[in-house]
Amino acid sequence: MSARHLALAVAIAAALLPISAFAAKPEAKPGAHATNIDHYWAMPHTSATTGEVTINGKHIDYTADTGTIILHDKQGKPTGEMFYVAYIKRGVDAAKRPISFLYNGGPGSSSVWLHMGAFGPVRVVTDSHIHTPPAPYRLVNNDYSLLNASDLVFVDAMGTGYSRILGKAEGGVGTPKMFYGVDPDGQAFAQFISNFLSQYGRWNSPKYLIGESYGTTRNAVLANILEQQDNIDLNGVVMMSSILNFDTSIDQPNLNPGINLPYALALPSYAAIAWYHKALANPPATLHPWLDQVQTWAMGPYLQALNEGAALPVAQEDAIARQMATYTGLPERYVLRADLRVTGPEFEQTLLLPRGETTGRLDARFSGPTMDPLAESAMYDPQSAAISSAYTAAFNDYVRKTLKFGGKHTYKIVSNTVGNDWNLLHTPPGQTTPAYIATNVMPDLAAAMSYNPDLKVMVNAGYYDLATPYYAAWYQFEQLPMQRKLMHNIQFHYYHVGHMLYVRPQDLVKVHANIVKFIRSTDHEPATR
Repeated sequence: MSARHLALAVAIAAALLPISAFAAKPEAKPGAHATNIDHYWAMPHTSATTGEVTINGKHIDYTADTGTIILHDKQGKPTGEMFYVAYIKRGVDAAKRPISFLYNGGPGSSSVWLHMGAFGPVRVVTDSHIHTPPAPYRLVNNDYSLLNASDLVFVDAMGTGYSRILGKAEGGVGTPKMFYGVDPDGQAFAQFISNFLSQYGRWNSPKYLIGESYGTTRNAVLANILEQQDNIDLNGVVMMSSILNFDTSIDQPNLNPGINLPYALALPSYAAIAWYHKALANPPATLHPWLDQVQTWAMGPYLQALNEGAALPVAQEDAIARQMATYTGLPERYVLRADLRVTGPEFEQTLLLPRGETTGRLDARFSGPTMDPLAESAMYDPQSAAISSAYTAAFNDYVRKTLKFGGKHTYKIVSNTVGNDWNLLHTPPGQTTPAYIATNVMPDLAAAMSYNPDLKVMVNAGYYDLATPYYAAWYQFEQLPMQRKLMHNIQFHYYHVGHMLYVRPQDLVKVHANIVKFIRSTDHEPATR
């Protein structure tokens, strides 16, 4: 996915405090290097601070380690440094406490969204479905941080955040090809995790991966590498807005004619979004169980009609168009002109066009002024426009004033360079060459779950997400190439939001409760931690 497709996050205010209120006290750490340096980092360094958070009424003290870990090639030469922020609960035996590695996707996104919007000890305040006003922005105590269930390590992919390639100028041998691709990215994260476990003495801790958007793609690749290559059994993998097979993406399926499945898998999301915006002529009173009816029709009569192609009788085409208009709120004539195949960007542009509005892609509950009423597709994502500035400003302030890290260096919230240079070719388990034009990591997750039959997977999805539609995610997991009995290790959770499952207070509560329950159910000794 390009930078336009990045997973963003929002948070809702409870009690508002200025960012400066969260300034933590520095803690001396033996061997730590200075952090507010102006020259390029070419050596590992860490800033250790302390903080506190209240979660569900319970007070937790923690240490925040902010730093980088150097990666090396097979000859031991440095290739890059990966930036992380590790929150570790104080006053307990950390050696056996659960530890979770969290990251966003893109490719080309830092981990700031999960960090500051969902699971870190503080979160940035934004409006839940409209544009957040400009600065000053505020941070609040995150009542729903995952620190009550697990220590947290937020990791920035290479080329994002403060993670940097160490090339010749920095005394290393790193190149973009070593990191900017499905497989090298997975290897980089695997090396980071292995190094982190050694550095922090966490090899015997229950281990979890929590990825969002392309981070779920990374989850599948990384889980297989850790299980089979590094002999690291994971306790659980948490998927936030999943995409494992890019052939199911609704972004540009028109570039892959003859593959009609993406249209059918996205249609239930179109219906849910039209229902939310009151764009249906005869809307049902509630989204459920009506949405189940839409799903059945999408995978039945609708997909069958698409698969007939030019052989579809005109009368049947008209009937399908009428029903599609009924379910999606799109004009029947528009559906016919689109040959019954409406892409995500076209839907975002067209649904609310009579109101002069464009819906969001990441979260279609958001809408904004249409930039070009004559355009075929949406020109921007109103949801991204609504919250990106708040996250950018808040984290840049927080990392320097509270975490005491960064100095004058630029923190790359989003890197277009990474996205543009990304190699989507992927070699699945058991193959020696790339097997797919479109990235498909379903075999990787299936291999990891087969290699470790105790591995549990939690899938979380939002009904109003057009970046990774919920029904497409369900379909991909149901089609994993593994023994059927292993499907019992997968659980599904759905929320009335979009790509960022932690947008509304009521959904943030549910996401937190569900993940805490998941971690504790897969941690064999949770009582004392």
